[in-house]
Amino acid sequence: MKFEAINRQRIIYTSGASGKTPLVPVTPQLLEEKAARRMTKEATGYIIGGAGLGKTMQNNRSAFDQYQIVPRMLKDVSKRDTSITLFGQKFPSPLLTAPVGVLEMVHKRADLAVAEATSSLGVPMIFSNQASYPMEACASLMGNNPRWFQLYWSKSNELVLSFLKRAEASGCSAIVVTLDTSVLGWRTQDLDLAFLPFLQGKGIAQYTSDPVFQQLMDEPIDHQAPEFKPKVTLSLIKNALRMKKNYPGGLWKNFSSDRPIKAVKRFVNIYSRDSLTWENLQFLRKHTQLPLLLKGILHPDDAQKAIDYGMDGIVVSNHGGRQVDGAIGSFAALPDIVQKVKDQIPVLLDSGVRSGADMLKALAIGAKAVCVGRPYVYGLALAGAAGVQEVLANLMADFELNMALAGCKSVGELGRELLKKPQAFSC
Repeated sequence: MKFEAINRQRIIYTSGASGKTPLVPVTPQLLEEKAARRMTKEATGYIIGGAGLGKTMQNNRSAFDQYQIVPRMLKDVSKRDTSITLFGQKFPSPLLTAPVGVLEMVHKRADLAVAEATSSLGVPMIFSNQASYPMEACASLMGNNPRWFQLYWSKSNELVLSFLKRAEASGCSAIVVTLDTSVLGWRTQDLDLAFLPFLQGKGIAQYTSDPVFQQLMDEPIDHQAPEFKPKVTLSLIKNALRMKKNYPGGLWKNFSSDRPIKAVKRFVNIYSRDSLTWENLQFLRKHTQLPLLLKGILHPDDAQKAIDYGMDGIVVSNHGGRQVDGAIGSFAALPDIVQKVKDQIPVLLDSGVRSGADMLKALAIGAKAVCVGRPYVYGLALAGAAGVQEVLANLMADFELNMALAGCKSVGELGRELLKKPQAFSC
């Protein structure tokens, strides 16, 4: 059945007549606050927190205030079409789920629940490189529904190639290469708690399920710096048990095995590569025919380089404000990048999207689609797959209604003439 905003709105209001309120809050701030109360302090810090003073997260939101929507009247918007086409595939809405790692921190079904929710709406899911379940497990639940794969470029090209081939075999129709995590950002909330989920064996399911990674686990690790050996305490023992519990097979199967600890050590040593340059992209282009998108682009010249090096798309993103503190808001970077690209390749927007109006502004500027991250994670924390579905459905409905109220009946009618920069008033 085709998704329609009016039906979504009607369901909420008619349910209210029977005394039933929405499963998850519709208001973005209330959604975040309620999810924060449900999550552990470690999960809250990791999911909601950002880098440094959180200035980039603030910039992501304030950037949308640079433009205001100017609705047009007496337009026939009785038949509305929110669908888009990317790389030959038609999607019902210009909305994708951004890859978010370690979802097991907020719900036991993690990525599986997201796969079910996105499939119910036809929304493309971008599998996280740092997932809690292997991509194959998610793909098995999705039928022919669309999915992409996020790639973190590790120190091993063999592992990168293995991930690519697995993504192809799992039915992924694009690869999103995340560029902005060559090193881990200074994330103050996580540092205050001295918490990194990967050290508990969480969020590394793509690795532990990979045959190349399993081989790498048995190879000696070349330490570039002296290895830190923590003091043996009860907390350290508990952490070792968590590693064994989170490794495939569970605690009892792995109780006397050193494989879980080997996996964590190898992951920490290999997960990112800070020596990458533009020339490395030739390796990916050589080994896959899938569309390649670069995620983390914020400068117009880098957007041009993506085109020059044969990439198929870019995602304007600052990693949700989790890497560089004080960076430009993603939406603030979008106009110059769109102008530079000039429709040569699709431009997507990620980071800071919280409403249908945000989506409309991004598309009016020239983005082909947007990716949303934290909001659907909040829905997952509160109500599993049903919560994710409601968050995504609310965004889709919000976008459709704003599009119609602005005087547009399809995504193709959204343009910069709908937007105006606010004027400063003087006495």
